[in-house]
Amino acid sequence: MLENITWFGHDTFKITGEMVVYTDPYKIKKLDTADLILITHSHYDHCSPDDVAKVSGDKTVIVAPKDCAAKLKGNIKITAPGDKFTAAGVEIEAVPAYNTNKNFHPKSNGWVGYIFTLDSKRYYLAGDTDHIVEMKSIKDIYAAFLPVSGVYVMTADEAAQAACDIAPKFAVPMHYGDIVGTKKDAARFAAEIRRLNASGPKIEPVILPQH
Repeated sequence: MLENITWFGHDTFKITGEMVVYTDPYKIKKLDTADLILITHSHYDHCSPDDVAKVSGDKTVIVAPKDCAAKLKGNIKITAPGDKFTAAGVEIEAVPAYNTNKNFHPKSNGWVGYIFTLDSKRYYLAGDTDHIVEMKSIKDIYAAFLPVSGVYVMTADEAAQAACDIAPKFAVPMHYGDIVGTKKDAARFAAEIRRLNASGPKIEPVILPQH
C-alpha cells in the first residue's frame, strides 16, 4: 500500500512511478535525481534552493509559481492556479491553495497545489491551504496529501472534512512534526476520517513513516 511513496517530513514526498517526482524538497539528507520537482509556494520550508539542488539533475524539470523562479536554478516551468500542462512526461494541473481565515497564504499570491498523474493514478498535493471550496471539484484521486497541523493551514478536523470532499482512495497527512504540528495531529486526522467514513465516502487514511 503506497509503497511507491516516501515521506521525508513536512511536505516533502518522493513518488516513484514512470517518473520520479519530488514535492517541496526540504531538509533533504541524501542526494537523488528527480525527473520532476513540484513546488507549491515561496516560503522557505517549501521553496528551498539548496534542497532543490540536492534532488536535481541536468534533465530535472522544476514546476513552481512565479515568485519562486528567481530563487531557483535549472529548467523551471512557471505555473499558476488553473494551468494544465505536461512536464517531464507527467500530466499536471495547478490548483488553488490559500487561507480563508488567516493571512499566511493569501489567494492573491497565486500559490498552488498540484494534481499529477503517474502510472495512470492521480495524486493531489494540497500545498499550504485551508479547506477551500475548490476541493469539491477535485475528483478521481488515488492519494491526497493534506496538511493537518493548523496554525498556517487546515487543522486535522478540517483536513478530514476536505478529504471527504475529495474522496480519494488514500488520504495522507503532511505538514506536521517539524515547524508546527505533531504526530497527534496526524492521528486525529486518521481517526476523524474513520469516523466520517460511517456516513460518507470510504477513504483509507495512511500515516507514512518519516524517512
